[in-house]
Amino acid sequence: MAPTILRASDRAATTTDWLTSSHSFSFGDHYDPSNTHHGVLMVHNEDVIAPGEGFDTHPHAETEIITWVLSGSVVHQDSEGHTGVIHPGLAQRMSAGTGILHSERNDHAETGDEPVHLVQMWVAPDEHGLDPGYDQLDIGADLAPGALVPVASGVPSHDSAIRINNSGATLYAARLNAGQSITVPAGRFTHLFVAAGSISVEGETLMSSDALRATDFGGTVATAHTDSEVLIWAMSKRLGE
Repeated sequence: MAPTILRASDRAATTTDWLTSSHSFSFGDHYDPSNTHHGVLMVHNEDVIAPGEGFDTHPHAETEIITWVLSGSVVHQDSEGHTGVIHPGLAQRMSAGTGILHSERNDHAETGDEPVHLVQMWVAPDEHGLDPGYDQLDIGADLAPGALVPVASGVPSHDSAIRINNSGATLYAARLNAGQSITVPAGRFTHLFVAAGSISVEGETLMSSDALRATDFGGTVATAHTDSEVLIWAMSKRLGE
């Protein structure tokens, strides 16, 4: 099947006086029965949160939540006692398990009056009924221009920064200088998101916040037109498998 391109301007969005959240899949009040997930990726939100604002304490259950900050920083606190300041280059995962409460706020002292710009992604877990969990690791030193870095994975053979409870999913990140290329990892389901910059892949030009979805994809080359950042999910199964 030929790849599907989701342009940034075609995403549904939630806007308030402190938040702009653009949704690649159905989310909140924006429901489209034909666009609920791809593979095991259920949520892919791009958020911009104003200084001093954020998501107050709220619940999650039976979801693997990965947050990737593009600029600024966000403070995480949860009911299991985990706290952390998530900044660019920090891999972070919260496993909601049987249930967890958490907050995410742009109120870190070093951020000052800068908005935080992040991508949050939710993946279906392999197992339900597990205890909640949390992990974070700074991988900024690994993100050398042109490197494709496994950020989060549940694939047993993958050496990723953080582990997730899904044995068929891996999130990769790449920062590319203009003219640099990466090879897209093979996957039964692929979701490629341009977090910044502009790239070409499969004859298509993808701009910042554009996404490509495909099945039985990989091995093709993605080349940056400008300095760029790319997030790629490679998945071997879909929901319910």
